Amino acid sequence: MENHTFDSENLLPFKLSRFHISEDYGFLVENPLSELPNYYAPWMEIATNLTYLIENHQLRSKIDQMPLLNSQTLKGHRELRLAHLVLSSLTMGYVWQEGEHGTVKVLPRNLAIPYWEVSQVLGLPPILVHADFVLVNWKKRNPDGALEIENLDPIITFPGGESLRGFILVTFLVEKEAIPGIKAVAQAVNAILENNDESLIEALQQITRSLEKMKEAFKKMHDYVDPAIFYIVIRIFLSGWKDNSAMPDGLIYEGVSEEPMAYSGGSAAQSTTLQSFDEFLGIQHSQESASFLHRMRDYMPPSHKAFLDEIRLIPPLQQHVISSGNNKLCIAYNSCVEALVEVRNYHITVVSKYVSIAGVNARAANRAKSMNAGKSLPAPPSSLEEKGTGGTGVMCFLKSVRDTTKKVVFKV
Repeated sequence: MENHTFDSENLLPFKLSRFHISEDYGFLVENPLSELPNYYAPWMEIATNLTYLIENHQLRSKIDQMPLLNSQTLKGHRELRLAHLVLSSLTMGYVWQEGEHGTVKVLPRNLAIPYWEVSQVLGLPPILVHADFVLVNWKKRNPDGALEIENLDPIITFPGGESLRGFILVTFLVEKEAIPGIKAVAQAVNAILENNDESLIEALQQITRSLEKMKEAFKKMHDYVDPAIFYIVIRIFLSGWKDNSAMPDGLIYEGVSEEPMAYSGGSAAQSTTLQSFDEFLGIQHSQESASFLHRMRDYMPPSHKAFLDEIRLIPPLQQHVISSGNNKLCIAYNSCVEALVEVRNYHITVVSKYVSIAGVNARAANRAKSMNAGKSLPAPPSSLEEKGTGGTGVMCFLKSVRDTTKKVVFKV
């Protein structure tokens, strides 16, 4: 076991607000902005027409003509987060407009410089991350309506139509269902520090319910996302320039560095949610999987990463369960772990359908042209065969983290 150093006086009470995590919205950005100040209209005009410009092969020329704007006039966290989403989306479109065989080596300075500056202020990498694509990329159709898929739209979209909308918003719903579980993690940490097993059992039961609801939300993927469109059209725009044979040398951010830089594409591992449950439950993944998961923390907002770091400082939950001799606590812990295993099992099922099987079908018959009314779109990316957009061998990784999760169940 690792040595844990903690100071319960400094940790108590353990509050989500210390990590800029909302009691009502969890890791989601609460009521994100959908417009930047008028000075940034050149960015917003391109971003709101992104799909059209990509599909008509006009995005690169539009960005090349874009003025170099001063990022210093952006004010407040919400403006910065929207700016990062916008500049990330422009970058992904610029790089992948012509598919994997028509990539660029250089991101032009009028995009690269402000993008780098905004990224530095936020502590995020200059690439589209989960915190952009899902956590800030949503708006309500009816401001007074519910956070349900019928009342939501993404702020920025890529090619992929309703399947792209569905992919973003179903992932949003999974994050939404995690909110009570994240609140329960904070309750559980306080319960451990206060040696209050009743409160700890209650918190573990809430995390279990939250995981069950996350799985139910995940199931909506089948209703809203076409596997062929996801595989052929959408995935490439989530891909990065690290561990990607289509861009083996990375990308030069002109005006920032003369040397190319490599960043991983979007990955579910960039979601703080499941990593929070892993840390709290004391799940030790294999060296290779753990290395990737820890690297993905650098793709999270720094305050969310700090939340994970702080959970590591508490007395280990597994040891607390063992030493308590409390059978109800042991059962609650096991139920929580088993619910997490079920989420991971379902993730494997979804990836099998949307990546493995969809890849086989795509290679057998490239359906992209017919499905997009004859528009010329990139062919299915061969560089992503059996790989996640984060660059991992996706099925091996998912099965590995599922199997290590199973191992922590106590025999009662």
